[in-house]
Amino acid sequence: MGGETSGYEAGRTEVLEGRDAVRKRPGMWVGSTGERGPRHMVFTVVDRAVNDVLAAGTGSVDVTLTPDGVRVADGGPGIPVAAAGHSGGATLEAVLTRWEAEELPLGRHIVDVAPFFRSGLLVVNALSSRLTAEVRRDGVRWTQEYARGVALAPPVAAGPATGTGTAFFFRPDAEIFETTECSLPALEQRLRELALLHPGLEISLTDERAPETARSQRFRFPGGVRDFVPLIEEPGARPVHADVVHFEQEDPRMAGIVEVALRWSDSDQERMRSFANSRATREGGAHTAGFRAGLAAALSAHGRRHGLLTAADPGFGPDRIGRGLTSVVSVRLDRPEFESATRGLLGGTEVRACVEEAVREHVSAWLADHPAQAETVIGICRLPWNPQDEFDLHSSTVGN
Repeated sequence: MGGETSGYEAGRTEVLEGRDAVRKRPGMWVGSTGERGPRHMVFTVVDRAVNDVLAAGTGSVDVTLTPDGVRVADGGPGIPVAAAGHSGGATLEAVLTRWEAEELPLGRHIVDVAPFFRSGLLVVNALSSRLTAEVRRDGVRWTQEYARGVALAPPVAAGPATGTGTAFFFRPDAEIFETTECSLPALEQRLRELALLHPGLEISLTDERAPETARSQRFRFPGGVRDFVPLIEEPGARPVHADVVHFEQEDPRMAGIVEVALRWSDSDQERMRSFANSRATREGGAHTAGFRAGLAAALSAHGRRHGLLTAADPGFGPDRIGRGLTSVVSVRLDRPEFESATRGLLGGTEVRACVEEAVREHVSAWLADHPAQAETVIGICRLPWNPQDEFDLHSSTVGN
């Protein structure tokens, strides 16, 4: 450097780790110090609870908004507690204070909805003015309290317990966030989505913040993705066919499962929801491209086979099949590949090819079995339509 003093000096470098790094730059970990931040904290705790319940194959998840904070409880196996002598896995103390304990492998059975690097329970703990953890496991109820990420005492055996599970009560830190309140509609939408994407999963949401207007609702959808379509169809639109076209198919070539549900109506809009490992892919990606290509191929082939398209008609491209279409496209992959930092755009050439093939085969079979409805659908797709006027595919609240 020719003896000049550099603007960068190693001695002035501030190295922050764990809770200090999170509290120094909270937006890096939860996206915002506005309402989005506390909401992301709730989703982070809910994600872990849902994963525990899904892994156990039983139990429910209960979310309660109180005047003092948020409580998320699950009926899973309960996080191991080091103070109880548990070992061989991430313990309560570790997941609340150490990065390495939070890292979960991605896979088709993991709910992957956190868009920020290493966002987990350590982040929630560090950004909460108070956090109380409660674990029911092996007949004992354990509790532990933290203040801004620091344990106030070791876990304490607080008495006998019936059943199993983990509960966290936390207060987003008012010193960090502009608001500690969470939007009820945003929470409703995400919890409903999780229940729809996992048939049999039961999630409750209770709002006790204002006693005079307290309300509670429970989300459970045995039909899964099939039940999703009627909830997001345009209000007042008349379905062309009563049944929802639905299929689920595993394909080892993409190391995963694709699930699709769709229905056409007399609407002039398109509505779509797409997911990868239960995470909304707002930018779409390989699975939505494969879906549209497969659907266009199935409609074009059926139309030509049955004389519904003339020789001069070029057939349907992926941009001509959206009018009146409501669809949900979900993939669950062992190794999802995302092409954006927030994981809103799914990649993978195998995924695109496998989804396209599955959609073409299943929709072709449905069209062949329902010739009258197929003729109506093809007629709708032949109408002039400007895709630029279509519905913003991920903006509305499910069920509203």
